[in-house]
Amino acid sequence: MALKITVIGTGYLGATHAAAMAELGFEVLGLDVVPEKIEMLQRGEVPMYEPGLEELLRKHVAGIEGSSGRLRFTMDFAEVAAFGDVHFVCVNTPQKHGEYACDMSYVDSAFAQLAPHLTRPALVVGKSTVPVGSADRLARELAAAAPVGADAELAWNPEFLREGLAVQDTLHPDRIVVGVRSTHAEKLLREVYAGPVGEGSPFVVTDFPTAELVKTSANSFLATKISFINAMAEVCEAAGGDVVKLAEALGYDDRIGKKFLRAGIGFGGGCLPKDIRAFMARAGELGADQALTFLREIDSINMRRRGQMVEMAREALGGGSFLGKRVAVLGATFKPDSDDVRDSPALNVAGQIHLQGGQVTVYDPKGMANARRLFPTLGYAETAVEAVRGADVVLHLTEWREFRELDPEALGEVASNRLILDGRNALDPGVWRAASWTYRAMGRPSA
Repeated sequence: MALKITVIGTGYLGATHAAAMAELGFEVLGLDVVPEKIEMLQRGEVPMYEPGLEELLRKHVAGIEGSSGRLRFTMDFAEVAAFGDVHFVCVNTPQKHGEYACDMSYVDSAFAQLAPHLTRPALVVGKSTVPVGSADRLARELAAAAPVGADAELAWNPEFLREGLAVQDTLHPDRIVVGVRSTHAEKLLREVYAGPVGEGSPFVVTDFPTAELVKTSANSFLATKISFINAMAEVCEAAGGDVVKLAEALGYDDRIGKKFLRAGIGFGGGCLPKDIRAFMARAGELGADQALTFLREIDSINMRRRGQMVEMAREALGGGSFLGKRVAVLGATFKPDSDDVRDSPALNVAGQIHLQGGQVTVYDPKGMANARRLFPTLGYAETAVEAVRGADVVLHLTEWREFRELDPEALGEVASNRLILDGRNALDPGVWRAASWTYRAMGRPSA
């Protein structure tokens, strides 16, 4: 008999996972505790922008004309427990307020609400990013609280989604990691992921602690690489070097590779910053804090980039106050192909300049509504041209394709001053300078 799958938590991770499981041919029941979210999903709509996700949902959500009907949603834990053979827990693990540590309250709540309804054998699979050691505790609590006892088994299967590529990363993952304690759990997860494994996705079987460490280790390595090239940009600024050419030369070394070697205003979003901070906090609890002290410097380099962008803008405007200066900011999201503005370097820079008296106008292709909610006092424009109209300086802070394809000549017609600062090193300096713009970027010669 075919496995039935449930997904607990239908945010960014859960909605994507539920739709992907339906695409792989499974009957899926998604659960959330927020009625508005469930209502949206039942209409085949998603509460966030993620390329391809809404189309995938509409292909499978029951009640939508022409859909497979394999995907339904509920708010009832009893219904979930009765329906599913494999339960994926995909809830959020934000940073604790005022601390580096991870907030486990949503994960703990999901397990506490599901366990009492598990009256037949089931596999509960954690996908949330959690501090190492959490799975061991949750396995004990699950077996103790479930009527079926030890037959309510736990596995850990970390997610590796990249915003903007989440559908592809779920259906065609570059690796599948499962932390299991029995051949039965491994067999069930091999069945769940038979499609991707059949296409060649590596299937890595490990213990709980290693599975939990993979995601935080991967994010820490990525953050280190980004902050390394940003540190080199600082050295290039001081020495008169060109960080773009430096990165190109480094990228040809196959031990290093060229990915994530673009210097700029640093990383943000809902995962990287909070994950490396939670990793440091957990290492401290385990008595291994010295192993991760380098991550403090990584975090520090990253946050410093934002202030340096503000200072670059001040210097470009003559070195004085921002008062009375019109500043156009192209980009609000932390990365392109997303509407996520959580810990966005672009919005942080815009906010700092605004607080220092600048008249800031922001434009972003997808993140405007979220940006307005977070920074209601900033100015917003409906197009890049409107944002730039009358600007004394233009800041390019999120590397959307739309911005790379802008016509510098047409933009120059509406700007008060042809001055652009490229906070992502993603624009072509030659094209902008040919249109009489003064182009500056972090870690690059000014001409």
